[in-house]
Amino acid sequence: MSEHEGVRYLHLGTPWVQGAMRIARPQQVELEYVQRMLAVLLWLPTSDLDDTAQRAVQLGLGAGALSRFACQALKWDTLAVEINPQVVAACRAWFRLPDDGPGFRTLIGDAAAWLQQPDVAGSVRLLHVDLYDEEAAAPVLDDEAFYASCRQVLCEGGLMAVNLFGRDASFARSAERIAKVFGAEQVWQLRPTREGNTVVVAARGVTVPDRAALQARAEALERRFARQGLPARKWLRMVSPWRPA
Repeated sequence: MSEHEGVRYLHLGTPWVQGAMRIARPQQVELEYVQRMLAVLLWLPTSDLDDTAQRAVQLGLGAGALSRFACQALKWDTLAVEINPQVVAACRAWFRLPDDGPGFRTLIGDAAAWLQQPDVAGSVRLLHVDLYDEEAAAPVLDDEAFYASCRQVLCEGGLMAVNLFGRDASFARSAERIAKVFGAEQVWQLRPTREGNTVVVAARGVTVPDRAALQARAEALERRFARQGLPARKWLRMVSPWRPA
């Protein structure tokens, strides 16, 4: 861990930041790219946010910001799959990650193996994918078979948000694989952050409403999640349908 100006950062033995939390406001989503991974909420009807029977899954725990948001702010049934037990321990000790219990569970294991479990097909409404090792050179899982497994676990109307980043990563190649699996008309991208993180959203059978409805959703998200600091109206200005290079 490191701390700077009131923010605690998680590292995996290198200078690369794997997650962060503002110590005085742990409910706030601190990192810009993590905020943008929550732009996936724009594709959900506002009324669906109240359905606590929905399931959210995070592949890669980081500092737990997405997991805390899903189980505490959304109040959805939440599962975080993380291969490194030290990350889970650090999140519990230093990043306010809740203990396992009703509504939240951590699974220490491989994300690809979890996706192959027969009982998870069609069970997930929100899937967040942020899988990097200590070098953060490229996504650890990034082939068509992996994205096909991600699509398989989504229910109809389900959504996936992926963080694409890394010194050796190719956004164009990764996005093309996602589009091949999900269909180009079901893939969108946000502008890169200053650090180079690009979030891609992919859906299973989602119809995008008109601009006025999206604006209303964005305003509702900002009101509902004011404590989390989600700039949902700003997201509308930076999202676009995916187009092949």
